[in-house]
Amino acid sequence: MAVITIFSGVFCKEEAVVKEILSAVGYKLVTDSDIVNAASKTAGMGENKTRRAFSARASVFNKFTHEKERSIAHLKLALAERMSDDGLLIAGFVSHLIPSRVSHVLRICLIGDTKSRTSVANQEQGLPEKEAVKIIHKTDEDRAAWVKALFEKNDPWDSSLYDIVIPMGKTRVEEAAALIRKNAASKVVMRTEASQKAARDFLLAAHVEVALCTEGHNVGVDVRDGTVALTVNKHVLMLGRLEEELKTIAFKVSGVRSVDTKVGKGFYQPDVYRKFDFELPSKVLLVDDEREFVETLSERLLMRDMGSAVAYDGESALDMVKEEEPEVMILDLKMPGIDGIEVLTRVKKTNPEIEVIILTGHGSEADRKVCMKLGAFAYLQKPVDIEVLSETLKKANEKIRQRKELRTESLSAPC
Repeated sequence: MAVITIFSGVFCKEEAVVKEILSAVGYKLVTDSDIVNAASKTAGMGENKTRRAFSARASVFNKFTHEKERSIAHLKLALAERMSDDGLLIAGFVSHLIPSRVSHVLRICLIGDTKSRTSVANQEQGLPEKEAVKIIHKTDEDRAAWVKALFEKNDPWDSSLYDIVIPMGKTRVEEAAALIRKNAASKVVMRTEASQKAARDFLLAAHVEVALCTEGHNVGVDVRDGTVALTVNKHVLMLGRLEEELKTIAFKVSGVRSVDTKVGKGFYQPDVYRKFDFELPSKVLLVDDEREFVETLSERLLMRDMGSAVAYDGESALDMVKEEEPEVMILDLKMPGIDGIEVLTRVKKTNPEIEVIILTGHGSEADRKVCMKLGAFAYLQKPVDIEVLSETLKKANEKIRQRKELRTESLSAPC
């Protein structure tokens, strides 16, 4: 039985088509939510963070944390582990993660023109045209970014990515489902030994990719019959040393017979290869209205391999806490608008696990007592020695890391 994958634009009647297929054939539905749930457990990240891999807007911290790439690696593994099942209908973003060499997959795209999609939005959800168009543009942007990241193609509906592109503005749900069922029964997409082997290679590649990202690495991984090819796509000064480290990690994965490394076209771009160091803080939000000071501080932390983002006022800081989920905050007290004590109060109320380091040039002993009572991790005075600040950041990060390990252990402990 072939695997069916469906990738669809919003308001293209995907749910109805899927329901119609499932009602007539013995297929098992696999959704993005199913794979995200499984991937978030192995990655040790929340489902919201894992699902963010599908968003066009990457976190400002991603260049330091590689969270999007780590999420995709774990999504691949969760999906590859399901590929041994028969009769799957895989719907959503994850459908694109299956390599083209796995030939027992019928790849379907459901898409319609804007007029037909706004009509569906109005009929099914009562949305006015303007609001529907806004949603269509936003969700298409996410899909375009996803396809661009995986295939270097700008059009998420590019026909070369699919076996069949169905224009839902001109096709009834029953007709679309019948067309998919008919083609899923074709000999062209039946399982073969070669296709089964390609699926096993996909699984092994996913295991290798997860092993590498667990050690902080982000490189391309391809597997053919147990032979692993690793591609470095960012410039690195000591390439030989990196290649040896990558090979050592890959060889530890069961089933790997040999490992080759090479540089890709991205190797010659200005970006520098950065291994993610779990021991160092990489999601630090700096909040200070003194722009020159805070930008210089960000650069000095980067020199110490600590990733940071900057907010220049309390309101922006609270927005970033909500959207970007920093782990450590370095916070000034005296700022226009929402001051540091109010920011600390709100952060500890909504995101108590964020460790907040107060760094101020105007605070008093009374301010220090208030901040520590509110849950600040540390209270430092400007000017601060960068080494003192670095050590404080590392201690805050260690507290966060230990808390995560305890949570992981409690989740994995037998009931």
